[in-house]
Amino acid sequence: MMSSIVRRVAVSIAVATALTGVAACSGSDSDGGSGGDSKRSAGDGKDDGGAVTRTDAIAALRSVEKSTDGADSAKVESTTTMGTMMSMEADGALGWADGLTGNLTITYTGGTMADQMRQLGTTSMEARYLPDAYYAKMGDKFAEQSGGKHWIKYDYDDLAELAGGSGAYMKDQMQNTTPNQSVKLLLASGDVEKVGEEKVRGEDTTHYSGTVDVADLAGRSSSLSASQLADLKSQLEQAGVTTETIDIWVNDKDLLVKKAEKGKLATGSMSSTAYYSDYGVDVSAEEPAADDTADFKDLMRSQPAG
Repeated sequence: MMSSIVRRVAVSIAVATALTGVAACSGSDSDGGSGGDSKRSAGDGKDDGGAVTRTDAIAALRSVEKSTDGADSAKVESTTTMGTMMSMEADGALGWADGLTGNLTITYTGGTMADQMRQLGTTSMEARYLPDAYYAKMGDKFAEQSGGKHWIKYDYDDLAELAGGSGAYMKDQMQNTTPNQSVKLLLASGDVEKVGEEKVRGEDTTHYSGTVDVADLAGRSSSLSASQLADLKSQLEQAGVTTETIDIWVNDKDLLVKKAEKGKLATGSMSSTAYYSDYGVDVSAEEPAADDTADFKDLMRSQPAG
């Protein structure tokens, strides 16, 4: 019984991390959400202000994307809710100067993921990101069922072999998602407006908002083949994922300080918020000891499917 739980949890962690775009970069909105239509009138345009405001917003976001990408690292604090699958909190620091690196503490607070984790004696884990793999540190109960090993290693290339677009998209999301990805999505969508000037945790920021077609932008923001993209779009449709609203708040240094996303899934609503601070913070992450690490690929081969 426990061996099947080990397998299910290992798979669920991979899926959950990919779906949240590296968990730390997502979360539930707790600071004002996406703003209502009454705010959408904010901007510089008048009678033809829609086009003017959108053009200005796109120009501003290009600067934000460049500045955030060039900052190389930041502290991250986030929460995420995805229907009945999970709710989670994450806290730590990530760097992206030379591949994604960093450490986060992730706590599953609800949903089927939290239930599965409780069966293994813990709802929290340490997540460690290196350029070629993602590592999740589990508790002692997990180690009892995995040859005494506490860590699970998810090699990005192995994840790409899972299931067409799904596996390839997991690799793309887990290996490449950084804070400026949400800015790139808004720029790619072309549907973005300046909402107004707002305070975020006491800091002066400018708020931008837009709507993106998830399936369409998944193809634009990744290197999937035509067949993999077709698989992914089919899976997204089955999950009920169509469009989502993305809101970002940026400071006077053109750095992203908050991101909020809202959308719908077949299993319920998705909402996420992440806060970014201390850009340029020192970030380091070391590969866990090999004798304390179970490879995800080996777990899939050795554990029963039931």
